[in-house]
Amino acid sequence: MVLLDPDPFLNKLTELFERTRNSGTVWVTMKRTNLKPKVKKKKDDATGSENVVAEPLEYRCLVRATDGKKKFSALLSAKDHQRFQMAYSTVLKAHMDALKKREKKDKKDKKAATKVPAS
Repeated sequence: MVLLDPDPFLNKLTELFERTRNSGTVWVTMKRTNLKPKVKKKKDDATGSENVVAEPLEYRCLVRATDGKKKFSALLSAKDHQRFQMAYSTVLKAHMDALKKREKKDKKDKKAATKVPAS
Protein backbone atom coordinates (compact mmCIF):
# COMPACT_ATOMS: atom_id res chain seq x y z
CA MET A 1 0.00 0.00 0.00
CA VAL A 2 1.31 3.42 -0.96
CA LEU A 3 1.07 6.27 1.56
CA LEU A 4 0.53 9.62 -0.18
CA ASP A 5 0.00 13.24 0.73
CA PRO A 6 -3.60 14.51 0.43
CA ASP A 7 -3.25 16.24 -2.97
CA PRO A 8 -1.55 13.34 -4.81
CA PHE A 9 -4.10 11.02 -3.17
CA LEU A 10 -6.96 12.99 -4.74
CA ASN A 11 -5.22 12.91 -8.13
CA LYS A 12 -4.81 9.12 -7.97
CA LEU A 13 -8.40 8.78 -6.79
CA THR A 14 -9.59 10.75 -9.82
CA GLU A 15 -7.56 8.47 -12.10
CA LEU A 16 -9.07 5.44 -10.35
CA PHE A 17 -12.61 6.74 -10.90
CA GLU A 18 -11.84 7.39 -14.57
CA ARG A 19 -10.42 3.90 -15.03
CA THR A 20 -13.48 2.23 -13.46
CA ARG A 21 -16.09 4.46 -15.12
CA ASN A 22 -17.57 1.77 -17.40
CA SER A 23 -17.11 -1.23 -15.15
CA GLY A 24 -15.62 -1.77 -11.76
CA THR A 25 -15.95 -0.65 -8.18
CA VAL A 26 -14.03 1.80 -6.04
CA TRP A 27 -13.92 1.46 -2.25
CA VAL A 28 -12.93 4.44 -0.12
CA THR A 29 -12.62 4.05 3.64
CA MET A 30 -11.85 6.61 6.32
CA LYS A 31 -10.97 5.95 9.91
CA ARG A 32 -9.48 7.76 12.83
CA THR A 33 -6.06 6.65 13.85
CA ASN A 34 -3.42 7.71 16.29
CA LEU A 35 0.05 6.88 15.27
CA LYS A 36 1.75 5.86 18.45
CA PRO A 37 3.89 8.73 19.61
CA LYS A 38 7.57 8.20 19.96
CA VAL A 39 8.52 8.05 23.59
CA LYS A 40 11.30 10.42 24.46
CA LYS A 41 13.52 9.46 27.32
CA LYS A 42 15.10 12.27 29.23
CA LYS A 43 18.09 11.56 31.34
CA ASP A 44 18.26 13.60 34.49
CA ASP A 45 21.87 14.69 34.94
CA ALA A 46 21.62 15.25 38.69
CA THR A 47 20.15 11.89 39.68
CA GLY A 48 21.18 9.79 36.68
CA SER A 49 17.69 8.32 36.30
CA GLU A 50 15.68 8.31 33.07
CA ASN A 51 12.28 9.98 32.85
CA VAL A 52 9.85 8.97 30.12
CA VAL A 53 8.06 11.91 28.50
CA ALA A 54 5.25 11.06 26.10
CA GLU A 55 4.09 13.55 23.51
CA PRO A 56 0.36 14.27 23.42
CA LEU A 57 -1.64 12.08 21.04
CA GLU A 58 -2.47 13.62 17.69
CA TYR A 59 -5.38 11.91 16.03
CA ARG A 60 -5.27 11.67 12.27
CA CYS A 61 -7.59 10.40 9.60
CA LEU A 62 -6.44 7.47 7.48
CA VAL A 63 -8.10 7.47 4.05
CA ARG A 64 -7.75 4.37 1.89
CA ALA A 65 -8.88 3.76 -1.69
CA THR A 66 -8.83 0.58 -3.73
CA ASP A 67 -10.38 -1.00 -6.78
CA GLY A 68 -9.42 -4.50 -5.68
CA LYS A 69 -6.09 -4.41 -7.53
CA LYS A 70 -4.38 -1.17 -6.60
CA LYS A 71 -4.38 0.28 -3.09
CA PHE A 72 -3.24 3.67 -1.88
CA SER A 73 -3.84 5.76 1.22
CA ALA A 74 -3.28 9.15 2.81
CA LEU A 75 -2.93 10.46 6.34
CA LEU A 76 -4.75 13.69 7.16
CA SER A 77 -4.05 15.93 10.08
CA ALA A 78 -6.85 17.84 11.76
CA LYS A 79 -5.89 21.13 10.11
CA ASP A 80 -5.95 19.60 6.60
CA HIS A 81 -9.22 17.75 7.08
CA GLN A 82 -11.63 20.56 6.09
CA ARG A 83 -9.76 21.39 2.88
CA PHE A 84 -9.49 17.70 1.98
CA GLN A 85 -13.23 17.14 2.50
CA MET A 86 -14.07 20.01 0.14
CA ALA A 87 -11.76 18.66 -2.58
CA TYR A 88 -12.96 15.07 -1.99
CA SER A 89 -16.61 16.11 -2.38
CA THR A 90 -15.74 17.83 -5.67
CA VAL A 91 -14.12 14.64 -6.97
CA LEU A 92 -17.16 12.57 -5.91
CA LYS A 93 -19.63 14.97 -7.54
CA ALA A 94 -17.67 14.87 -10.79
CA HIS A 95 -17.81 11.07 -10.95
CA MET A 96 -21.32 10.34 -9.66
CA ASP A 97 -22.74 10.26 -13.19
CA ALA A 98 -21.30 6.77 -13.73
CA LEU A 99 -23.73 5.26 -11.21
CA LYS A 100 -26.52 3.03 -12.44
CA LYS A 101 -30.03 4.44 -12.17
CA ARG A 102 -32.35 2.78 -9.72
CA GLU A 103 -35.30 0.85 -11.13
CA LYS A 104 -38.64 2.24 -10.00
CA LYS A 105 -41.65 0.04 -9.48
CA ASP A 106 -45.12 1.17 -10.47
CA LYS A 107 -47.38 2.26 -7.61
CA LYS A 108 -50.38 0.60 -9.26
CA ASP A 109 -48.70 -2.80 -9.09
CA LYS A 110 -48.02 -2.36 -5.38
CA LYS A 111 -51.63 -1.42 -4.60
CA ALA A 112 -53.00 -4.35 -6.58
CA ALA A 113 -50.70 -6.78 -4.81
CA THR A 114 -51.63 -5.55 -1.32
CA LYS A 115 -55.42 -5.60 -1.86
CA VAL A 116 -57.12 -8.89 -1.17
CA PRO A 117 -60.39 -9.39 -3.06
CA ALA A 118 -63.40 -9.93 -0.78
CA SER A 119 -65.10 -13.29 -1.27
